[in-house]
Amino acid sequence: MISQLNIVPFRSEHLEGAWRLSQAVGWPHRIEDWALTLSVSQGVVALEGKQVIGTALCSVFGPVASLNMIIVDARLRGRGLGHRLMDRVMALSAGCEMRLVATEEGLPLYERLGFVVRSEILQYQGVAQAGTEERPVRLGSRADLDRFVALDTAATGMDRRSLLEHLTLPDPAANQAFVTDEAFAIRRRFGGGWVIGPVVASTESAARSLITAAVNQSVGQFLRIDMPETHALPKYVQSLGLAHVGGGTTMVAAPKKCRSDARQSYALVSQALG
Repeated sequence: MISQLNIVPFRSEHLEGAWRLSQAVGWPHRIEDWALTLSVSQGVVALEGKQVIGTALCSVFGPVASLNMIIVDARLRGRGLGHRLMDRVMALSAGCEMRLVATEEGLPLYERLGFVVRSEILQYQGVAQAGTEERPVRLGSRADLDRFVALDTAATGMDRRSLLEHLTLPDPAANQAFVTDEAFAIRRRFGGGWVIGPVVASTESAARSLITAAVNQSVGQFLRIDMPETHALPKYVQSLGLAHVGGGTTMVAAPKKCRSDARQSYALVSQALG
């Protein structure tokens, strides 16, 4: 019976089981990608004996919580386990605005739990092709962290210092930061290649330059970027070798007051972390 399954706090010893579960549903995440998300999150796993058959994480970034990595073993779907996992992570998010990116299959459950659709996320990926930067871009460093945090918070309403600390570690083999005109982007290892995100800027021109600089460091390699449909840039990234391959639906519950800052998020860190 489903009621006999155990739901316990997500610990590092569950990472391999969670990774295997995500592989079964076709997600590209490495164990390292799971570990990054877990490092800034709390969450739960559903266990059948020692086997991980469900996961859900909650990443609290100041007044906003990102609910993510919500997976249920295919043989147990439709039996209420997803609802039970969501109840647990929503409790961890108490008092916060709750955000998530829904798959088509998960959308009905989230609507029943009070989430409403906000917009669409477009996923682009492919083998990167070189482009021309519109303005000078320099490599960022850990010394830029405070600036990155301030820009990111202004654009997203989230305080993601803990996450950005991980993403700006001085390891160019794993990640790089790019800076121009009070705007920044990060390229990092993910799945079978690289991902660009976040990209935070106040103009599309600055965002294009940052994306192009990151793409130019990835020429001939597999690259992914997740972008809000509300901007014109998704069409631009196609010229850099990236094709539209799907996406997700952003949803929100218990929303807070809207921001008024001119800076915007042009690409997500990931669909999990916003």
